[in-house]
Parts: sequence; C-alpha cells; structure tokens
Amino acid sequence: MGVAEAVEVVGDPDVARRLGADVVGRLPDVRTMVVQCKRYAPTRAIASREMRDLMGAKVHFGADVAVFATTSRFSRPSRAPAVRHGILAVHRDHLGLWDNGASLPTPADVNGAGQGDREHRARWKETYGR
Repeated sequence: MGVAEAVEVVGDPDVARRLGADVVGRLPDVRTMVVQCKRYAPTRAIASREMRDLMGAKVHFGADVAVFATTSRFSRPSRAPAVRHGILAVHRDHLGLWDNGASLPTPADVNGAGQGDREHRARWKETYGR
C-alpha cells in the first residue's frame, strides 16, 4: 500500500462518519480504502465496538482496505478482530513511523502485535500511571 492518490468525500461527511469512516480514498493500485481516526488521551484504549464500526464501514463502502488510526492504543478485544479481518490497526507508536515516511506495509508487519515491548510498556505505565 502506498499513499492514497485520491481522497473523496462520500456524500455528506457527517453521514460517512456515522457509518464509521472518516476518510474514503483510492490507493495508487486502484484499491479503495476507508480510514477511521480517533484522537484519544493516551490512557484511553480503542474498544472492540469501534473496530466493529469500521468493519461495517468497510462492507458499506465496499472498500478493499480498512485502516484504524489512533493517538492512543487498542484494547486486546479490539486487536483480535483487526487481525482476523485484515484491518490495519495503527496505534500511537505506528503513527510516528507513518509520519516519518514509512509506508503502510511497515506497520502492517506488526499489526495486532500489541503496544510495544516490555520496556516500552513499563515506560508508558510510569508516564501515565496505568
């Protein structure tokens, strides 16, 4: 996957959001994609119902690729359906990679792998107290 070459608003943007998609676009290889974005506090996790909403948006829009990007993390119950249904779960650590120019396959290689190694999680817990 590369960077989307065309992004289109599908109908009313508020309707698209209610259907679980913040962005609907087309990749350079002509596959379609839906993206759901959540900006949450670092201590809040993405719940499984939010992942299910994106799965529904993928079906509704007939998208080939679904991406869920968040500034926080994914709960264990939300990671399982992401992996099972091929949804790319981009959490706070992956955003840094992506923002620095890594292509989507880079975070895809570790999709569902959790929120970093033991040392990273320990630093996160020390910083945020959870």
